Amino acid sequence: MNSPILFYLTELLFPRLCVVCGDKLIEQEQWICLHCLHHIPRTNYHLDPNNPVAQLFYGRVKVDFATSFFYFSKGSKYQSLLHDLKYKGMKELGAEIGKQFGIDLMQSPDFSSIDLICPVPLHPEKEKKRGYNQSWWIASGMAQQMKKELSADNLKRVTATETQTRKSRFERWTNVEGIFELSRPESFSGKHILLVDDVITTGSTLEACAHSILSKTNARVSIATLATA
Repeated sequence: MNSPILFYLTELLFPRLCVVCGDKLIEQEQWICLHCLHHIPRTNYHLDPNNPVAQLFYGRVKVDFATSFFYFSKGSKYQSLLHDLKYKGMKELGAEIGKQFGIDLMQSPDFSSIDLICPVPLHPEKEKKRGYNQSWWIASGMAQQMKKELSADNLKRVTATETQTRKSRFERWTNVEGIFELSRPESFSGKHILLVDDVITTGSTLEACAHSILSKTNARVSIATLATA
């Protein structure tokens, strides 16, 4: 049993701070304070089937529904949330925010028919170097909250690629074309798959994932990302 004295001593010596504002967290808070969580700039795209994220895929790949949890812009305090999740080892933060995202998606009839939640995979070498896949942690939190099955070993990234950061939309697509494969196409067949990633810009990576699924199965594909620029 944890001692209250030990808990408060640990909090005094190593205070837990909100990853967004830097304020000290209270006992019930995890990673992000309730104030910052309440004021996160939600898109509410899950309530609008024709939202800007969904429109990214028009004429490119058949996606049933697409959404993002919140907006971020360069220099905003919520950009640090993404940076800490992706580069500072705060993987549990992904699960926590994923749960909040899952709460929102449960309000939408468009996402109620999801069968499997599938994180966008990293190449094994990149995942080994980083130590984890941030999209897996986001997806795991969503799956737990939405009570859906998490599928993380079927969709594979079989080719390592260069970073997408400074590439044009065309360069991003050619950089990811054909780099994903399914190990067991039959396990996705007839299912509604929710692809999950951390951030969406042009949508090229998610488009390539969707193509790899739809070309080998009769599955339906929808998309959810934590943030949109």
